[in-house]
Amino acid sequence: MRVVLTGGAGFVGSHIAEAFVTRGDDVVVVDNLLTGNAENLREIGDAATFLERDVTNGVEIEGPVDAVLHFASPASPPDYSAFPIATLDVGTAGTRAMLRLAAEKRARFLLASTSEIYGDPLEHPQREDYWGNVNPIGPRSVYDEAKRCAEAYTMAYHRDGLDTRIVRIFNTYGSRMRPSDGRAVPNFFSQALAGQRLTVYGDGSQTRSLCYVDDLVAGVLLLLASRETRPVNLGSPEEVTMLELARRVARLSGIAEDHIDYLPLPEDDPQRRCPDVTRALESLGWTPTTPLDEGLSRTLDWWRTIRSVRSKH
Repeated sequence: MRVVLTGGAGFVGSHIAEAFVTRGDDVVVVDNLLTGNAENLREIGDAATFLERDVTNGVEIEGPVDAVLHFASPASPPDYSAFPIATLDVGTAGTRAMLRLAAEKRARFLLASTSEIYGDPLEHPQREDYWGNVNPIGPRSVYDEAKRCAEAYTMAYHRDGLDTRIVRIFNTYGSRMRPSDGRAVPNFFSQALAGQRLTVYGDGSQTRSLCYVDDLVAGVLLLLASRETRPVNLGSPEEVTMLELARRVARLSGIAEDHIDYLPLPEDDPQRRCPDVTRALESLGWTPTTPLDEGLSRTLDWWRTIRSVRSKH
């Protein structure tokens, strides 16, 4: 296949780019490096073509294209708080530009959507037919509503004849997350390895469902190759409280489990987040296979390696 992948220098995008290269596909990575990092593509080197572009302005690609995957967007609360307009633009104008490219090339289009489209859900676990509970003017709305609009654009093009896929990605973790990402796993590991107290928001009873990045990538590739045109949740069906996650990271890092500070809960922070992955299992034969402690241990090993390399420089 010849694949165009936006956001391919980001955390999840770089793992997807690597998976395509590993199986022998021709990959064109497009990223403006607002929150991505070209260093994430170091392992695949010249095996992929890299274009530093802002997809909201459109991207010209010469030659045939078999698939367009749109993963470009700030994806953590600190990022879309720092870049609210860019987040809205890439989810709306950027999505439409990449849909136009897919239509021009007669390529399959896959949208990276998010569990954030469910907002602070009133239904547990969240099924794909749940419409969500989103605050349209809150601080998270620039991401939530951009992704909801991106799904609407994708389905409009689908009804007009374009071959489309939508993946709703739940909390994912693993190597290549930035220390400043702002989400729980990189926050906890950065603090633990620096000898700092771990910060938990609220009383730590809010839950997330953490999926190891390798499992997510496998699901994305299965969805791209499938006939499933409805949105599909990809994530772990096992919930963990943020307090329990902090304690697990503390144990793995060798620090005291009570080495924790509690901070006020951010506005509109979801209290529970857990996917119903029945559709992924039935349509794709997919289910995550990496236990949380194993995935956290692999991530910690990577984190320690990166810290060691940086300390030498």
